[in-house]
Amino acid sequence: MIARAVGSAGAVAVALGVGISPAMAAEKTSDQPAATGVSPDEPGGNTAWAPENDAAALSAKTVHPQALSSSRTTAAALQLKMPAPTGPNSVGMVGLHLVDNSRTDPYVPGTKRELMVSLWYPATATSGHYQAPWMPSISGAHFLATRGLSPQQVTLPKTAGHVLAPVKTSLGKLPVLLYSTGLHSDRAMGTALAQDLASRGYLVVTVDHTHDANEVQFPGNRLELNRMPAGTHSSDTLKVRTADMRFVINQLGKISTGGNPDAGHATLPSGLKQSVDMSRIGMFGWSLGGAAVDNAMQLDHRIGAGANLDGQFFGTAPSKDLDRPFMLFSSGSHNRNNDASWRTLWSHLKGYRVDIKLHGAAHQSFSDNAWMVPQEAGLLGLSQAQLQQQYGTIDPKRSVLVQSTYLAAFFGQTLSHKHSTLLDGPSSKYPEISFVR
Repeated sequence: MIARAVGSAGAVAVALGVGISPAMAAEKTSDQPAATGVSPDEPGGNTAWAPENDAAALSAKTVHPQALSSSRTTAAALQLKMPAPTGPNSVGMVGLHLVDNSRTDPYVPGTKRELMVSLWYPATATSGHYQAPWMPSISGAHFLATRGLSPQQVTLPKTAGHVLAPVKTSLGKLPVLLYSTGLHSDRAMGTALAQDLASRGYLVVTVDHTHDANEVQFPGNRLELNRMPAGTHSSDTLKVRTADMRFVINQLGKISTGGNPDAGHATLPSGLKQSVDMSRIGMFGWSLGGAAVDNAMQLDHRIGAGANLDGQFFGTAPSKDLDRPFMLFSSGSHNRNNDASWRTLWSHLKGYRVDIKLHGAAHQSFSDNAWMVPQEAGLLGLSQAQLQQQYGTIDPKRSVLVQSTYLAAFFGQTLSHKHSTLLDGPSSKYPEISFVR
C-alpha cells in the first residue's frame, strides 16, 4: 500500500558543461556564453537558463539492469539529507496514477496519456504513517545510475511527507499550487519546495511529464523513460505540458466533489475531499517548467497566479497579454535585463507583477540538485569551483527557505488576499533578494 500511495519520481542528472543534444538545443534563444567563473552573480558567470541545462548528463552512462534490481545499502553508503520544512504544520503526501482517456500520448503513439503526480499537504496525526522516500527504489536506482552511482554508494533520503496522513482540515480549504519541473527532469526535483510550502498551508501538486522526464515509475514497478524525439521544439513540449496541467486540474476537481481519479482507485487521505479549494489555484515551475506556467495560464483561467523560477520562455505565449498576477524569480545573473523572453512577457503582464532576483543562486539552485549534488561531490569528483558554478554560493537550506518564503508571500497575496510587506521592496531579513524595477 505504501508503494502504491507514494507513486514515483524520475531522474535529473547534473549539468556540468556537457554537449547539447539536438532536442535540448531546440529553440535556444539565449546567446549567453558558457559559464567559466564561480560567482553566480557575475554577468556570464551563471549556468544558462535555457532548457538544455535542466538535465544534461555528467557523461553517457549505461544503466545496467542489476543496478535497478538492488536496493541494498552498505555501511559505507552515503546517506543524503534534504532540508526540513520550515512551516508550522506537519506534512502528508500521496501519489496518484492518472490516465487521460481523452488524449493519446504524444511521444508514444497508440497509448493513452498517463501521469504520476504527488500531493503534498498540511497533515495531522502523522504518527504511524511512513515517510515517503524522495524517490522509490526502482526509479531511484535508475536516477543514481545516470550519475554513475549505485544504491550501494548512496542512500536517497526520506522526505517530510507522511504517506496517507490525514489532511489538517482545521485549516479549512487549502489553496492549490501546481508544480512543473525542468526539461527531462521530474517532479522529485521540486520536493524541498513542495513540502516546505505544504508545511505553510498549501496543497502542492508536483507533476511528472511522462516521456519528457528521464524516468517515471508507475504502479507495478513499471518504469517509463524519456521518449521525446530528437529535435523536439520547446514550444511543442510546452503544449504537451500545458495539456497535462489542465488535465490535472480537472482531476483535482473530481477529488473536490468526492471522486477518486486514481486509475487503481488507491486510497486517498482522510479529509482531502473537503480541503481542495478549486477557487484558489496557482502554479509555479522551474526552468522549462517555469515557462510552462505562462502557457498554462493562457489556456486555463482557473490558474489565478503564476511564478517562473529562472526559466526562459518559448513560443508565442509571452507575446500575449496576461491579466492575472505573475512573479519572475531569477538566479543571480539572469533577469529580464538579459533575457529577451522575460522582457517580452513583462510588457504583456497586465495584472499584478513582481520581478525578484536571488543573489548567490545559479540556475540549478531552484531544483533539489542544489542540496543533493554538494553532498555527492566527493563521489562525483566535483571541485568546489564546479559546485559553485552550477549550484551557486548560497547555502542550500537558506535558498529553500528564501524561495519558499517569497513564493508563499506571493501566492498568499494573490490567491488569499493577504498582503505581504515582503513584496513591497527589499527586506533586511532577506538581503539575498533584490527587486528588478
